[in-house]
Amino acid sequence: MKLFIDSADPGEIAKLAETGLVDGVTTNPSLAAKIGRDYVDVLEEICAKVAGPISAEVLATDVAGMISEGKRFAKIAKNIAVKVPLTWDGLKACRALADTGIKINVTLCFSPVQAMVAAKAGASFISPFIGRLDDAGHDGMELIREIRKIYDNYAFKTEILAASIRGIPHVREAALAHADIATIPPDVFKALLNHPLTDKGLAAFLADAKKAGVRIRDE
Repeated sequence: MKLFIDSADPGEIAKLAETGLVDGVTTNPSLAAKIGRDYVDVLEEICAKVAGPISAEVLATDVAGMISEGKRFAKIAKNIAVKVPLTWDGLKACRALADTGIKINVTLCFSPVQAMVAAKAGASFISPFIGRLDDAGHDGMELIREIRKIYDNYAFKTEILAASIRGIPHVREAALAHADIATIPPDVFKALLNHPLTDKGLAAFLADAKKAGVRIRDE
């Protein structure tokens, strides 16, 4: 499963990208506003730091506006994916932009039928919001499983991008449900390797090596 970072902070994204594990980034104007930066400037910096898809969300809600903003974003870099909402206007813009070769991330998906229609409209990515479904008392991960089944049934090429991830359990469950991608906040990404037994085991190894006087000499 690919791992994307859900952030608009170029500095933080660059540090996480040093791990070699960051396959892409999802952003939106709200995330950019939190760091007090111009959204287009932020996108340009992020695209220069991560080679994978960078989702840039439109602000317009009408077809013409989304197409115009999408084309503007696509000029920033070749790895831009334009993010549009799962509305009729959004899907019309999706089709129009996809037909020109622009990758589209259709966001705010909450049902398998929505995901099916988005795939038919030419979406490169579909973003089911599993955390928000869980908050509303539904099983967000079941949505991932149902979308996977539909996409496999009809050989849709749209990638399932699990979004609104709240913690490590969501990452694990998304992988088990065969999501193609999980987009995760920086704090969750940093916690991916956390386990008390790993820390305990490493401490024991180092203590044993010190006790035994083990050293690794330079050649």
